[in-house]
Amino acid sequence: MYFLTVNYYSTQLIQKLINSIKLTPKLFQQIVIINNSTDDSSIYQLQNNTTIIINSETNLGYGKACNLGLNWIYNQNPQAIIWLINPDAYLFPNSLEKAHQFLAKNPEFSILGTTVYEPTGKVWFGGGKFIPETGKIIPNEFISKTEKSTTDWVTGCSMLINFKNFEKCPQFDEDYFLYYEDFDFCRRYAKQGHKIAITQTISVAHQPSSITNKNPELKLEYSIYSYLLSLEKHTTRLVLIYRLIRITIAALISTSINYKIARVKIRAIGKFIRHNRTK
Repeated sequence: MYFLTVNYYSTQLIQKLINSIKLTPKLFQQIVIINNSTDDSSIYQLQNNTTIIINSETNLGYGKACNLGLNWIYNQNPQAIIWLINPDAYLFPNSLEKAHQFLAKNPEFSILGTTVYEPTGKVWFGGGKFIPETGKIIPNEFISKTEKSTTDWVTGCSMLINFKNFEKCPQFDEDYFLYYEDFDFCRRYAKQGHKIAITQTISVAHQPSSITNKNPELKLEYSIYSYLLSLEKHTTRLVLIYRLIRITIAALISTSINYKIARVKIRAIGKFIRHNRTK
């Protein structure tokens, strides 16, 4: 099993992640870190025989950075299992053993999500639902006590990808810079017949927004833009227009209440409209 994570000024967080993996070192082959912050020299202190660092030339965004790692791993071993995990997440004891056992027992799943908890013990992600008729993308819809549940999508915060079930290396859509690339990834491969599941038997802890909250305005802008992009790709034009109008009206109404937030929302809408014009 290979672990894949993306660094963006997150050395201390990734050190914690690596420490959690080392609880069971015999079960993984390599930790691959894609360095999206090329001037962050501190990340190199983590490099060793089992942890490699691949530099991007610039900040590629999450999806492109993941593709860089997926392609590298696929060239090493096209039959591998990849555990894609956020730098601000870490494994609970025995999670690695449970992941090996689960996929050995259930090899039909191409994409497997784990339950993700906040450090407080609150469930942060437990399965995703998508309602294309309304454009609703809902997390935590399939929380259950069963070993596994099929689900519409799983979070890229902690996602296992089974290369054995793919004819070629799976890829994230590079139209996305941040947010919803995991949703799009799951929906595209589900349409191709790949099975997606979420399990409670494997879990990780995640410190929500410990990285993206450093710039909340940019976080909001990317979130709105990527949501609209997802609707464009996975719903009807009517649903997209309906949601676009709703978001625009809400932004305009909030102008007098919180001009800064309203401006960010309008900027995201403008970015999405420009994206469509250049297609």
